[in-house]
Amino acid sequence: MEIVVVLLIVLAVVGLIVLPSSMRVVKQYERGVIYRFGRVSPLPKQPGPRLLVPFVDKMTKVNMQVVTMPVPSQEGITRDNVSVRVDAVLYFRVVDPIRATVDVQNYQFAMLQVAQTSLRSIIGKSELDDLLSGRELLHEGLELMLATPATGWGVHIDRVEIKDVALPESMKRSMARQAEADRERRARIITADGELQASHKLSEAARTMDANPAALQLRMLQTVVEVAAEKNSTLVLPFPVELLRFFDRATTGASGGTAPQPEAASAPVEPAGAAQGADELAAAEERAELPGAVPPRAVSPDHAEPPAAGA
Repeated sequence: MEIVVVLLIVLAVVGLIVLPSSMRVVKQYERGVIYRFGRVSPLPKQPGPRLLVPFVDKMTKVNMQVVTMPVPSQEGITRDNVSVRVDAVLYFRVVDPIRATVDVQNYQFAMLQVAQTSLRSIIGKSELDDLLSGRELLHEGLELMLATPATGWGVHIDRVEIKDVALPESMKRSMARQAEADRERRARIITADGELQASHKLSEAARTMDANPAALQLRMLQTVVEVAAEKNSTLVLPFPVELLRFFDRATTGASGGTAPQPEAASAPVEPAGAAQGADELAAAEERAELPGAVPPRAVSPDHAEPPAAGA
């Protein structure tokens, strides 16, 4: 009887020791892969408490959550010969825990290496514009390249995205100059288009004012109101040119025609005979002033006597 009690006590102690090591709890986001004598069980264990055969079964837990894996920056040359550094991010999850543990040693490390290789390959096949703006097609290409080996490893690729593209400084300056030139071109086109539309509107306004003279006067008054701003002591009053022309025509009509042009001043020309007679009169006056002199007789230059024959 004592032997039976001892055996029961021994069995209870062994059970208390073995039971905790045989009990496993599988969490909701995990699956358990059972190895019995080294052979894998065909069905993974679902979430909940699971009892294993002591010293016979071994269980490996596989995380079924989505894994976010950053892909390190990869340097490469694009198809248009531009050196770039590109990094990406990979989202994947395990769909077959048996394959993920049996067919590949470390599925996370394997996915990281395949992602780096695929990223370098996609850089060499793409152009710089595709890396900067057309990334959707590149994402699809990366996902297709990663899905081929991942399917055999029991891994599903959710999505792959290029995170950043690092460019050389010289390429950044060239792209900045290109963008600046393009913006300047668009600004000039917009300005020219505005000038064209403004010229059409001004032409229509000119025709309207020409048909209605009162419109020109209203426009003049509006301009005066715009110029005479608040707290401004200066008033600009437009003076029409037509009024000056009216005054010019009125002045011309009052003077009776065109104004006479001033004649050019000319020096008087004296005849030769008159100059000679003036000299003789001056000489006679000098002789008259002398004492005893006979007063000369005035002789006209036209009736001068002819000189004597013997003179």
